Amino acid sequence: MQEGPMSPGRRACAIGLGAALIDATVPVAALASASRDGSFSAFVADLWPAAHARGISRATFEAAFAGVVPDPEVIAKTKKQAEFTKTVGQYLTSAVSDKRIATGTSQYKQWAPWLVRAEKTYGVDRYVIMGVWGLETNFGAFAGNDYVIRSLATLAYAHYRGTYFRSELLAALGILQAGHTDPAHMMGSWAGAMGQTQFMPSSFKSYAVDFDGDGRRDIWTSVPDAIGSTANYLHKHGWVPGDTWGYEVRLPDTRPEANGTGASFATWAARGVRRADGGEMPDSGLGTLLMPGGREGPAFLVTKNFKVIKSYNNSVSYALGVSLLGDRIAGWGPLTAPWPVAGQAPMSRKRFARD
Repeated sequence: MQEGPMSPGRRACAIGLGAALIDATVPVAALASASRDGSFSAFVADLWPAAHARGISRATFEAAFAGVVPDPEVIAKTKKQAEFTKTVGQYLTSAVSDKRIATGTSQYKQWAPWLVRAEKTYGVDRYVIMGVWGLETNFGAFAGNDYVIRSLATLAYAHYRGTYFRSELLAALGILQAGHTDPAHMMGSWAGAMGQTQFMPSSFKSYAVDFDGDGRRDIWTSVPDAIGSTANYLHKHGWVPGDTWGYEVRLPDTRPEANGTGASFATWAARGVRRADGGEMPDSGLGTLLMPGGREGPAFLVTKNFKVIKSYNNSVSYALGVSLLGDRIAGWGPLTAPWPVAGQAPMSRKRFARD
């Protein structure tokens, strides 16, 4: 929800969908000199025919690229992605912090009518929508401060990931042409993930919705559009209406089951598995055992909807963060089992463009 004109000096940010990218092929020094030797200008000029073929006007094209030069910090970000070493427990302590829960609870009260409407329209749990919103951009508080066109153009010019970012750049120009936002507000992460939903431009085309009915799909400044777009994304990825993401469970002392084992909830109950909150197991449906902290940490039975959450970010820790944050905003208590403090493997961090 950044405001004001684009500044060429805006710093790159590492949130959103770019954290799983591979090394770039163009040195930072080459990018720094690109605008001086005219090669970047030639790249932009060569892009025009493809943009024009997609219905981009010359006025939109020139406004989008006004003052744009390659951003060396974007390429530097691709080369400085340190190994992620937080354990699942450490990650979730931050993701589901008291402060984030309090912020989410306040935001829920403010936007409850839109969340209820999204749940009715798309069948997606309103609190899971809150969990995604909270983890992606801290409920819209920080959605990135890089001009998306500049970031994408830098990566496309570098031939980073082949033609992927060139395609995303053309899609971003299409968003400007349609008037959903303008260059001054088209802000996002260093890798081009945009707005409160952190959609890549191609995902915007597929999943963003005009939920407030003003004629624009504005995932930057319209909270209703961000809420509706997140719900639509999860809906189109197979969310099962009325189903849960899963439950924390207590395993019998023998704990014979292996991580990833799937069975009906009735079978789990017959094996002595119990919900940690004391509730009843569902009469139907399937649950998969998840022990992300090992046998000494919390255990969960998760449903197909948990996999749908992972489609937003292919990380078990992320999906648990979304799920548990949503539960806490809904008024459920914290986990009953503690996370191991030592000997736990670092969490896997995989972030992919939502394309």
